Amino acid sequence: MRQWLISAGSTSLDDVKLIEADAPAPGPGEVAVRVRACSINYRDQIIPLGLYMGRPVDTDTVPLSDGAGEIVAVGEGVTALNAGDRVAGIFFQDWMDGPPNPGMGVALGAPPAPGMLQDVVILPEHGVVKLAETLDFAQAACLPCAGVTAWNALMEGPRPVQAGDTVLVLGTGGVSLLALQIAKAAGATVIATSSSDEKLERVKAMGADHVINYRTTPDWGAEAARLAGGGVTKVVEVGGAGTLKQSIAAVGFAGEIALIGVLTREGDTNPHGLMFKGASIRGIFVGSKDMAQRLNAFVDAHGIKPVVDKAFAMESAKDAYAYQSSAGLFGKVVITL
Repeated sequence: MRQWLISAGSTSLDDVKLIEADAPAPGPGEVAVRVRACSINYRDQIIPLGLYMGRPVDTDTVPLSDGAGEIVAVGEGVTALNAGDRVAGIFFQDWMDGPPNPGMGVALGAPPAPGMLQDVVILPEHGVVKLAETLDFAQAACLPCAGVTAWNALMEGPRPVQAGDTVLVLGTGGVSLLALQIAKAAGATVIATSSSDEKLERVKAMGADHVINYRTTPDWGAEAARLAGGGVTKVVEVGGAGTLKQSIAAVGFAGEIALIGVLTREGDTNPHGLMFKGASIRGIFVGSKDMAQRLNAFVDAHGIKPVVDKAFAMESAKDAYAYQSSAGLFGKVVITL
């Protein structure tokens, strides 16, 4: 079978290679998944560069956390799943439900966990979820990391988004567009930012109620607060330190900033602006299996279709990496197998 590998010690995409490997068989309590599509996240970009968790991988690693396919074989003792079931891996293999905890287990796509960018992957029975029935493999492959992250940011925690709330999403990457779709389905007003007027027109076509070009409106946090009538209910903060000051300006009284991003590492992170409004920051690191299942049910109920910007063949995975990190990205990049 085909399998992409990040070489131990990798610091460049040049160290990522497509090889032929023996097809694995599931052991007790495991399932073999024939992967049909994968998607790329920001995390997947920094692993082969040797920057994930501050160091290169110490063993050859199959990349990508997000993939969808069908079960082709089950191991002894597997009872809840059968050959032919359409499934996706969950990001944290042992986080079943509840809040974040020390026992969440390994995250797919980085040692010591397997990755999804191979023809067949072996996962524990509890480490997969059935796909949303209304999605094809490419669309479903967009959800395990970005989709569950957006769902956790908006619909979990102390106050899930509801009709009448206002949500601010930053940029037009996978998490932000999925958050836009989830928030609109929940009845919220959505404000979206981008540096591209063309992209802002596209998010308006997707249902965004207000848009802000952050290059022409440097104080976009204050503008978002104005558009929301005093402050937004929830900020899906994917930017990191460089955008947090603006997100604090945008959030309203008793609002929440769902802190996801590490795209920028430098900036003003003084939290005093939260104190005066009784607002809060909640850290988001993907989510649990139960969250993935609730997301899939919501997707089916509301007809949500993740935005697949561009799809690449298995052999062109490096081109997919390059496009996913380009300024033209709008939504998700998929690799089909």
